[in-house]
Amino acid sequence: MRFDKYHGLGNDYIVMDPADCGHEIPRERIRLICHRNYGLGADGILLGPFVDEAADAGVRIFNPDGSEAEKSGNGLRIFARYLWDRGLVKDPDMTIKTAGGIVHCRKEPSGLIGVDMGRITFQSVEIPVAGPSREVIQEEIRIGETPLTISAASIGNPHCVILQTEVSERQTRALGPQLESHALFPNRTNVQFVKPLDRSNIRIEIWERGAGYTLASGSSSAAAAAVAHRLGVCDADVTVHMPGGKLTIHINPDQQVSLKGPVIRAAEGVLHTELFDQQLPDQP
Repeated sequence: MRFDKYHGLGNDYIVMDPADCGHEIPRERIRLICHRNYGLGADGILLGPFVDEAADAGVRIFNPDGSEAEKSGNGLRIFARYLWDRGLVKDPDMTIKTAGGIVHCRKEPSGLIGVDMGRITFQSVEIPVAGPSREVIQEEIRIGETPLTISAASIGNPHCVILQTEVSERQTRALGPQLESHALFPNRTNVQFVKPLDRSNIRIEIWERGAGYTLASGSSSAAAAAVAHRLGVCDADVTVHMPGGKLTIHINPDQQVSLKGPVIRAAEGVLHTELFDQQLPDQP
């Protein structure tokens, strides 16, 4: 089973072609491949390209727990670079079909990869968020003894954004899993803790749905920047600082969000079939 591995700011994905591994990968195999001790290790798997009449290529995006994601900013930037590297597209401007819709990607002359993530929405029905139909902006909830003020958004996948004066990995690891599976979010959610730095910069810590603590995330950067912009604490052009590095975000007046940043090609190789003869140990 052949693979390529890339990362965008430490957010790493394994790309697998359906021609080599089939159109479906069993959930347990995804978990094994993505495990950093028992497998190859990754924040997810990109399965593609698939033929799609409406786009240059289609891709399915899988989290390391085996669940399928609607969209991933870094995943799409990586997949665009993969298509270009393999000569599967001839134009540096390309379209990719995801479960969250068709997105436009581009390989810029600088080598950076950009992606138009689509329209951000704060509407509860579209995210989704439980309760009456509303914009989910600055709502009060409590996680155990910790009060939080959250905003929610979707850019093809759900996000819970919390603005604070300070953010930390420790807090993100402690509260992220509880927010991910909170009853407010019927499809679970990605979580971002956001510290505004100035009008053009924010710092975020990320807990990804189905993946856990993550060094970087494109869709999380887009959602965090869009919420910060909506709340008036930053401008429409924002640099998002993450543990893995920086992405630049632009928010149009019509709430369309684009981002760009680097992608690194890390490895290519073949997964041995012996990998799938084992079982992951039960989680404590």
